[in-house]
Amino acid sequence: MAAPMFKRCLTATVKVKHLSPSFPARRWLLSTAYSDTKAWEAREKNPQNLAVLANNMDRVYGRNLPVSSLTMSQFVDNISCREEVDQAEYYLYKFRHSPNCWYLRDWTIHSWIRQCLKYGARDKALHTLKNKVQYGIFPDNFTFNLLIDSYLKDEDLKSAFSVVEEVMLQESFDLSSTQILSLYVLGNYLATAHQLTMSEERALGASLLICGFKQDNSVGLTAQLLGNTLLGKVEMQNGIHAVFKGMPLLWTRGYLGRALAVMENVIASPGDVKLPKDSLHFVSEVLQQLSSVSSDSSGEESDKEEEQKLETVDEDDQAERERLSKYESRFKDLIGQLEAQGKIDSEANFRSLVTSLAKQQLPSAERPDLDQYESMLLAWEADRRQLIQREQEMRSKAEEENRQRLIARADLQEAQ
Repeated sequence: MAAPMFKRCLTATVKVKHLSPSFPARRWLLSTAYSDTKAWEAREKNPQNLAVLANNMDRVYGRNLPVSSLTMSQFVDNISCREEVDQAEYYLYKFRHSPNCWYLRDWTIHSWIRQCLKYGARDKALHTLKNKVQYGIFPDNFTFNLLIDSYLKDEDLKSAFSVVEEVMLQESFDLSSTQILSLYVLGNYLATAHQLTMSEERALGASLLICGFKQDNSVGLTAQLLGNTLLGKVEMQNGIHAVFKGMPLLWTRGYLGRALAVMENVIASPGDVKLPKDSLHFVSEVLQQLSSVSSDSSGEESDKEEEQKLETVDEDDQAERERLSKYESRFKDLIGQLEAQGKIDSEANFRSLVTSLAKQQLPSAERPDLDQYESMLLAWEADRRQLIQREQEMRSKAEEENRQRLIARADLQEAQ
């Protein structure tokens, strides 16, 4: 699979064991100031009894009426233990399947993730994120960063990759910090994962490609090269529909061709952009593996297996497969041109590149995020106060209307 090949490539160029002390898997993460909760906890509190809120929501839902987004926000904000996280998950699901589903507030989503982190329920945060359609959990970049960082601090690369996959699916690589953190996760995950399934290769390839487009440097170009290669592998083995289904990707065939186009761009670039040798080895081994599978498949596969593959591979997919030999020939030619121009980096590998990027650029990327977060907190607080005022006015109006109805009913009874 992809990961073992990548690790062999790392060994062929720079010994992985020698890299480990210099580039540990958990440093150059977000600073303590970034993940500090003081600004969040300093918000104006609105204490609520969760039992009362839950009872009120159950009664409202029982009458087929919508629960307000303010009530949902108050429930999440007043979580005080792990058990109440489970309760909140249930009501988030109920809210998502109610007429008010589109009005879950951004600060409620942020609060939900923070509460999960605070009370040791990170699994719930990831579950609701992976099932965002059922829970309405679509975090902003700052919230994504907090969740990614929490997994990196525990060296849980698999879960961190799951979060990055969600960033990719939402096309939310907006902040520079999110791009850097994501590339750090992707580079380390690709280098350390023992086996990758087809769906993991597809998610990893798409994440590398889309995030790579955001970085105009050697890291970004290498990410594009690896991303296109992984997607090209999936395309060659399973057809183009297996690539773009559910993904924010081009429907156009030829991902391996686009990987080679990245190499051509590096050759044509006037700057000092280089591609690491291990990544080029990775592309080479993918091409060799695909060529080997293509030549051996007819003798090894049963008729039933062949029929199953034909169901997902059409004539255009087959035509793309037939270009494999041209891709191999073109790849060898491009390698020669890169060597001639000195644009192959034999000293670094992709993992070390993303680690260096995180070390050098992540600190400076944090300051704009923190400034934006402070502004966002003020805006959220203003919106929350407006909602509270509006709900109080509506409640007062309803009470006045009810009082008038009672007076009118009393007057009617007296007249009779």
